[in-house]
Amino acid sequence: MAELSTDLILWLCILLPSLYIFNLIRFRKTSKLPPGPVGFPVVGSLFELGSMPNESLARLSQLHGPLMALQLGFITTVVVSSAEMAEQVLHKHDQAFAGRTVGDAVKVLDYHHHSLVFSQNGERWRELRRICNTELFTPKRLDTLTGFREQKVQALLRHVHTACAAGRLVNIAECAFGTALNLVANTIFSQDVVDLESESTGEVKSIVWELLVLGAKPNLSDFFPALRWVDPQGLRRRTRTLLKRLYGVFDQLIDKRMESDAAANGGKKKKYGDFLEVLLELTRKPSSGFTRENIRPLLTDLFIAGSDTPSATIEWAMTELLRHPGKMSAVQLELERAIGTKRPVKESDIERLPYLQALVKETLRLHPPVPLLIPHRADVTTEVAGFTIPKNTQVLVNTWAISRDPACWENATSFLPERFLNSDINFKGKDFHFIPFGSGRRICPGMPLGVRMVHLVLASLLHSFSWKLPDGMAPEQLDVGTKFGISLQKAIPLKAFPCPRSLDGVE
Repeated sequence: MAELSTDLILWLCILLPSLYIFNLIRFRKTSKLPPGPVGFPVVGSLFELGSMPNESLARLSQLHGPLMALQLGFITTVVVSSAEMAEQVLHKHDQAFAGRTVGDAVKVLDYHHHSLVFSQNGERWRELRRICNTELFTPKRLDTLTGFREQKVQALLRHVHTACAAGRLVNIAECAFGTALNLVANTIFSQDVVDLESESTGEVKSIVWELLVLGAKPNLSDFFPALRWVDPQGLRRRTRTLLKRLYGVFDQLIDKRMESDAAANGGKKKKYGDFLEVLLELTRKPSSGFTRENIRPLLTDLFIAGSDTPSATIEWAMTELLRHPGKMSAVQLELERAIGTKRPVKESDIERLPYLQALVKETLRLHPPVPLLIPHRADVTTEVAGFTIPKNTQVLVNTWAISRDPACWENATSFLPERFLNSDINFKGKDFHFIPFGSGRRICPGMPLGVRMVHLVLASLLHSFSWKLPDGMAPEQLDVGTKFGISLQKAIPLKAFPCPRSLDGVE
């Protein structure tokens, strides 16, 4: 066994440098490749990424330009760091860059073939996208499920009231994450998957959270494809185990619904109006191409994206408000004037809350949920701004750098919701200096649901409670360090003391 290990290391020592030299020659043969750092043998510029790649790449782009090429191991990568270059890549050449760079761990159980997020730009992806746009995330469908979301937010407020009565700190991220999971679960299955009052994390919550943790870890197999058969960090094996567990939960929920439908045979079948009803109807049509097996990855997409991004955004918004008490007072005054103190916030109230909307936009600008977006891939060799981007190149759009670009934003690093008041700038993919959800055909399809969730939860927390930092901490002492992952999260979770502003606001 020791000899085998020694031989393996020897072959890798010979093979990896040889492959790197070949790749470097191929990389530099493209004379019109965008400028960028040369990097080190074998690893390229990997060591320059550090723990916060969005910040490191932003600094490198200041040296090499807003369209920058570099090697990350054996992966040729182009980084987009300006609104002008983002418009070129995501709008003018949208079709050419609509492919996906898919990580090794994502390929287990053929997840990437049926995932809306990771499937390549082709017939299957277009059908998934069509279903989402015409059946799942339409205003009519989301309006139908408004009552579910409002009920789940009331459950959150009751949980916070319990913590308040006990004099406990509230972990904003944890509460927001559990609530977001229940909001998604009720939108899809018309039932909860998390008990906010239980100390147990719950199976779905623990699975989704661990998938997010795994997804945030750099995988050596992605940068050095020769290592994929080894799976040196075990990420593929662990992802497979977690997906199987999550699929098992989905199967139980689907079986329960189908049994209910079967029991109603000859009688009146209950109409849920949720996403599962739509998807099961599709599986009954052979021509649709949908089966129970291939809707599981779509359900997984919805649970992961629908819980992580909204909860991170809510935590960052609360963090910034606690750091800027005057702005918290402004949004709470708006809530009092628009809603009063005798009833809870409803989704229909949001359109009458311009400062709240501006607050959410500014949070998404300063803390974009996916700082490098989901990696794009060049499906064809394409010329952009006089440079050549070869086929199969990975393309990263640094929305974190773009949304802090002083050429686009005055006082770019300051938290100023007022900049969005009386402004028609929005996050729907047309204003390329503000694209937290991406743009073009790969823009986040769940944005309509996620935005509703964030506004409703945030407005409800601010309407029902005043919030204070623990132990006499001053606002300027609040830690705003970040950790890089699928979403950009606070390094130290936000905890604060709630104090009821009106007990009439909770049903």
